[in-house]
Formats: sequence, C-alpha cells, structure tokens
Amino acid sequence: MNLIVAVDNNWAIGNKNELLIRIPNDQKHFREETTGKVVVLGRKTLATFPQGLPLPNRTNIILSRNSGFQVKGGIVVHSLEELLEELKNYADEDIYVIGGESVYRQMLPYCNVAHVTKIDHEYQADAYFPNLDEDGEWEITADSDEQTYFDIAYEFLRYERKK
Repeated sequence: MNLIVAVDNNWAIGNKNELLIRIPNDQKHFREETTGKVVVLGRKTLATFPQGLPLPNRTNIILSRNSGFQVKGGIVVHSLEELLEELKNYADEDIYVIGGESVYRQMLPYCNVAHVTKIDHEYQADAYFPNLDEDGEWEITADSDEQTYFDIAYEFLRYERKK
C-alpha cells in the first residue's frame, strides 16, 4: 500500500484544514500517481476538495466516524476494521492513502511505500506527518532533482519500508 504526502522541514502537512502550499507540479505529480487508483482519505480532507466531492477518475474511500455520513461517488467506511476489509477488494499497489493527519497515522503501519514531496520551508501548521527520516523502518529509495516554485525549493522522495 502507498501513501502520498507533501511535508515541510518539520513534517507539517496542514494548517486550519488547508494544505500548507499549493505547488502546481506537486499537484500534477499527485494526479499522475493516483489517477485510476484507489485513494483513502478522511472526511475533513474530502471537505477541502472542490465542492467537497470525491476526486474524479479514482475510487474514493472515505473514513468517517459519523455513521450517517454519505457522499455521492465515494465509498464511506466508519472504522479502521471496515476500511481494511474494504481494501481487500483492491490490489495493494493501487491503494494510496492521501490524508489527513489521523488517517495517515492509522494507515502508516499498513503502507510500504511513501511518496513524499519535501518542501524546504517551515510553515505555520497544526497537522503533521510522522517523520520518516527518524523512523528506522523507512529508507529513501529514490529522489528527484531539486525543483523550485517561485523561491520555494522542493523535491520528490520515495521512501520504502525496509524488508
């Protein structure tokens, strides 16, 4: 199972239910990685999408503790157990966990590949991703050249869980 995330130097991922920054090339990378695949996300992350609707051309599985929550075009599950049961219907390599913070933390133990956009900046933030650089179970297996968006440097990293 995969996860895909953009983090700053402190592994921050968001502030006040918003992304820290929108980098067009990162959004393109996200689309290329996840189109035609299964994305796993929380209800609050879904609410940040245009019109609060599931992402097009993907199977959207939304984790929400609200038992009455429904969304057109998405599969809603209400517990980690229900989510893991639903995910058995899909190929492991086609599943991408896309946030937010609590979904990442719950699903990290089940993921073997992390696609991380590392942004060389420190933002005001209230949501964080676990620091994979400090986790001995993970190693960087691929990285892109450094890129820039205006004056912000970033790179795409691939982390894999050590076998």
